[in-house]
Amino acid sequence: MRTDGQRRSDNFEDRGRGSGGGMGGGGMGGGALFAILRRIGIRGILIVGLVLGGIYFFAPPGIKNMVFGALFGGVPGQTQTQQGEGSVCETEAQACDFSRVVLGSTEDVWAHQFQQGRLPRYNNQQPGAYQNPTLVIFAGGVATEGCGSASSDVGPFYCPGDRKLYIDPGFYDVMESRLRAPGDFAQAYVIAHEVGHHVQNLIGATQVQVQGEPQNQTSVRVELQADCLAGVWGHTARADLAIDEADLREALNAAHAIGDDTLGQRNESQFTHGSSAQRMTWFRRGFDSGDARQCDTFNVPANQL
Repeated sequence: MRTDGQRRSDNFEDRGRGSGGGMGGGGMGGGALFAILRRIGIRGILIVGLVLGGIYFFAPPGIKNMVFGALFGGVPGQTQTQQGEGSVCETEAQACDFSRVVLGSTEDVWAHQFQQGRLPRYNNQQPGAYQNPTLVIFAGGVATEGCGSASSDVGPFYCPGDRKLYIDPGFYDVMESRLRAPGDFAQAYVIAHEVGHHVQNLIGATQVQVQGEPQNQTSVRVELQADCLAGVWGHTARADLAIDEADLREALNAAHAIGDDTLGQRNESQFTHGSSAQRMTWFRRGFDSGDARQCDTFNVPANQL
């Protein structure tokens, strides 16, 4: 994957190093995080962290008490440090620069997709022009404008209340050392997945209710669609970023690593993100087609997801 010569997004904030956010203290170590991931999955740790932080849950019809998240307003032209101590990007310069490249690429891809109307349609909603989200880099903990406070332990997440993505670059180390999902395109997949949740927010996918379906199954549909939308970005950005087969394998490996079954959930009826096979399938569907209209997980029977 190539990042040199690419546009860097200015919709970026460096919030500095917080105190641990919603979980209190300085946050748990990678070993404890991995143990919890295996027990309750990334969605579970996100919800635990945000509940303890007193977060407001974005709750559209059909997805009550749900926050988009983990796999896992800045001033234009500036990188801001608005809270915490010091700058994360002083010590994580490469991760910050890389994140800005990926975010800039997603902005270009989705601006064009929205302009062309190449999107799933829900409730006859016309989403209009694409509205760029902001990527917030933090360490330890962060206070969001729309979803309360959160610790790094929740992993990367999207807050629909303020339309911002939140990532602690330390999660990339967890991916490599604990989840065994290394590589720059695996990291890009994380960002693109969270941007996928932003796209869902804009097109009204978060308001879809599948009649008679339990909440966790709706959550699976949401997460698989975000994976597919991340794949659409990868397909469209393939030439500009020189994305090759090795990069694709990195993303698929990451998608496998964060499947509910791989993370230790054996009861399929309790899945919240989808199995490893499902996550790889839907990412690949978006990557191969480059067509977001192929990502309509809400109009697929549950047994065909």
